[in-house]
Amino acid sequence: SLVAYALTITDVDPLRFSLLFERFLNPDRVSMPDFDIDFCQDRREEVIRYVQEKYGRDQVGQIITFGTLQARAVLRDVGRVLQMPYGQVDRLCKMVPANPANPVKLKDAIEAEPRFAEEVEKEPVVQNLLDTAMKLEGLYRHASTHAAGIVIGDRPLTELVPLYRDPRSDMPVTQFNMKWVEQAGLVKFDFLGLKTLTVLETAVRFIRRRGVDIDLAKLPLDDKPTYDMLSRGEVVGIFQVESAGMRKALIGMKPDRIEDIIALVALYRPGPMENIPTYNARKHGEEEIASIHPKIDHLVKETQGVIVYQEQVMQIAQVLAGYSLGDADLLRRAMGKKIAEEMDKERPKFIEGAKKTHDVPAKKAGEVFDLLEKFANYGFNKSHAAAYAVVSYQTAWLKANHPVEFMAAVMNCDIHLTDKLAVYKREVDRMGIDTVSPCVNRSFATFGVKDGKVVYALGALKNVGVEAMRMIVAARGDRPFASLFDFARRVDLKRLGKRPLEMLARAGAFDVLDANRRRVFDSLDALSAWSAAVHEASSSSQVSLFGDAGDDLPEPRLAPVDDWLPVERLAEEHLAVGFYLSGHPLDDYMPALKRKNVMTLAEVTAAAERAPLIAKMAGTVSNRQERKSARGNRFAFVGLSDPTGLYEVTVFSDTLEAARQHLEPGNAVVLTVEANMEGETLKLLARAAQPIDSVAADAGGAGLRIHVETEGAVTSVATLLARMQQDASIRSRGPVSFLIADRATGTEVEVATGRDFPVNPQIKGAIKAMSGVALVEEV
Repeated sequence: SLVAYALTITDVDPLRFSLLFERFLNPDRVSMPDFDIDFCQDRREEVIRYVQEKYGRDQVGQIITFGTLQARAVLRDVGRVLQMPYGQVDRLCKMVPANPANPVKLKDAIEAEPRFAEEVEKEPVVQNLLDTAMKLEGLYRHASTHAAGIVIGDRPLTELVPLYRDPRSDMPVTQFNMKWVEQAGLVKFDFLGLKTLTVLETAVRFIRRRGVDIDLAKLPLDDKPTYDMLSRGEVVGIFQVESAGMRKALIGMKPDRIEDIIALVALYRPGPMENIPTYNARKHGEEEIASIHPKIDHLVKETQGVIVYQEQVMQIAQVLAGYSLGDADLLRRAMGKKIAEEMDKERPKFIEGAKKTHDVPAKKAGEVFDLLEKFANYGFNKSHAAAYAVVSYQTAWLKANHPVEFMAAVMNCDIHLTDKLAVYKREVDRMGIDTVSPCVNRSFATFGVKDGKVVYALGALKNVGVEAMRMIVAARGDRPFASLFDFARRVDLKRLGKRPLEMLARAGAFDVLDANRRRVFDSLDALSAWSAAVHEASSSSQVSLFGDAGDDLPEPRLAPVDDWLPVERLAEEHLAVGFYLSGHPLDDYMPALKRKNVMTLAEVTAAAERAPLIAKMAGTVSNRQERKSARGNRFAFVGLSDPTGLYEVTVFSDTLEAARQHLEPGNAVVLTVEANMEGETLKLLARAAQPIDSVAADAGGAGLRIHVETEGAVTSVATLLARMQQDASIRSRGPVSFLIADRATGTEVEVATGRDFPVNPQIKGAIKAMSGVALVEEV
C-alpha cells in the first residue's frame, strides 16, 4: 500500500487512514487481487495507450462481456422480426419500468400493468409478441467489452487465453469473461473514467487562471467552511453525497473531520444504513459508546463504537484472538460470504485464540465473534471508502472556497444533460453567483469563468454541438463581433447550419449585436445566404475593382418585425436552453398572485417541513404523464415550474377530468394542493386547477411606474393603454406614471397621468417589450 502511495498510483496515505495491506494481498489469499484505478475521464484513453506501449500491444487486452436480452430489448427485437410498427412496439416497451440496477422481468411487468391486456385485446399480434419475448428473455444477445476492465499478461495473450476481435476496437479482447479470466491467471485492472476527477481538474485550471495554484493532494483536511457547508446539506455537485438520503444523513451527522465522511460513504448502503442514527447520536453525545472489549475499543473509536469496515473486523481478530492479518482476511471473507463450514472451523479457533492471547472468557469471545459475523456481512472496504471520501472532500472544499470555478467545472462535465444543468443553474442562483447569458461575444463553446461570474456555454444549448460553437469562438479571436453582418462575414453561417443559428437566436446569444430576437431569427435565411456569398467570393482568387473579395457585396435587409413579447421570448429561450434562463413566464404575475395568497415552491417547501398544509401554487406546465390505476381510473403526474424551481404534482381522476384542458404543456395555472414532506421529498396532490389569468384578474389593480428612455416609448405606451381601455374583460385597473431621465442634468422626473388604466400581467409584459422602455414597476 505504501509503494502504491509512493508511486502515486493512489493519492490516499495508507498510514494516515490505517489501510491494511493484507486486505489487498497476503500470502494466504488464493484469488488474485485487482487494481481499481479512477482517472479523469478525458485522459483514460491515454492511460490505456501508455499500458499498451509499455507492456506490448499483444500483452494487453480488454475483457469480454455478454449482453443479455432484458425485457425492453427483447420486445424491440421480437417486434422487429414480427414487422410490427415501431411506434406500437415503442409504446409497449415504455410500459416496462426502466430500472437498470434491478431489471424488471417481462412476466412481472405484464402482471403489474393492465394496459398490456388492453393492447392484446385490441391486436392479437401483441400476444404473440409477449409469448415469444418471454421465451427469449435472458438469453445472450451479443458480445461486448467490459467498460473498464483491462488485463495485462507477462507474455502474449495468445499463449494464455483465447481471444476475440471487437470490430470497434484495435485491442484484442479475451473470450473468457471477468470471472474466468482471473482463474486463467491474468491480473485484472479496472481503469475507470471518473467524471468527478475531470470536474476537479477543470476547476483547478479555472482557478489557476487568476494566479492561484492549488495542489489537491495537499489540501488541509480540517477546513471549517467545508464541514459547515456539508452540515447544512448544501451538496449539489458534491461527489457521493448528492442524493436526498445522503443530504439528510449529513445534516444529522454534522461532520467535522474526514473520518466522518469516510464512515458515511461506508454506512450509506442497504443494511449498514440502520447504524447511521446510532453513529450520529454517539457523535453528538446523545448516547454513550458501548464497550465491546477494553482491548479492542480503540479500534472502533473513530467510528463511534460501530464496526463499519472490513479492516476493523480483521484488526479485532488480530488483536483479540492473535490472528495474523492474512488469517484475519480469510476469516473476514468466510464471514462476508456466510460460508457455514468455514465458520464452524473458525469459531473455536477464535475463542481459543482470545483465551490464549488475553484470557478472554469463552462466553465473551463467542459474543464478539457473533458481533463480527453480523458486521462482516456488510462491512465495507475502508480503502475504497477512504479514496471516495477524499475525492468527496476535495469537491466540497472547492465548492466552499472557490464556488464560481467549481460550479462552472461541474456544469462543463454535464454540458449535454439539460435536466442536470437546470439543477446546477438553480444552485448557482441560490449561492448568489451571477451568470453571463449565452452571448456570441462573451461565451465560449464550454462553460467558463469571468470576473467572478459563470459564463454560460454556447455548446450547452440544444442541437448546436460543442465543435460547431468552437468555430464561432475561433472566428471571434480577440476581436468581438461588431454587428450581425460582421458576424456573418467572419463565420461561415452555411457551415454552422440553420438549426444551431436558430437556437443561438432563441437563447439571446445575438442580443449584444441586435436586441430584437425575433428580427434576428426571421433574418437568418437572408444572413446565411449573404454569408455564403461573402465566403465564396473571398475564397475565389478574384478581387473586385472596389476592394477585398466579398467586401463589396450589399448587406441584406433585416426583417422589419417587432420583438417577441416577454412570454414568447421566454418560451423560445426555453426551447433553446431547456429551462428558463433569463427569467420565468410567471415573473410578471408574481405581485398579483401574492395579493391572492398564492405561494411559491420555496415557500410551500419551507411550510411543509413544519407541518402538512393546503396551499395555492402557480406554475407553468412542462409535461403531463397519464397513467391508469389498478381500478381503471386515470390519474396524472404533471411537471411544473415557478421562478423558484421545478416540481411535480399528482392529479387524481376527478381533478384531472375537470382540469385536463388547463394542464396542457405551456399553460400557466394556479393549483390548490395538499402538500406534505415524505422524508426529504415534497409530495404534492392537486385538488383543483384554474388558468392563471382568471386568478390574476381578481387580484385587484396595482399601478405601474414606467421608466422610459425615448419620447417614442411614451407614444407607444399611450396607444396600447388607449386600446386596452375598450377591453371590458380586463377588470383590474390602476394609476400609470412615467419616469423620465433628463440626461443633461442627470435627474429623473416622474410624470403622473392622473387617471386609472387597465393593468394586468400581460399589459405589463407588453409594455416591458416596447422599444425605449427600460423598466416597468408595480406600485
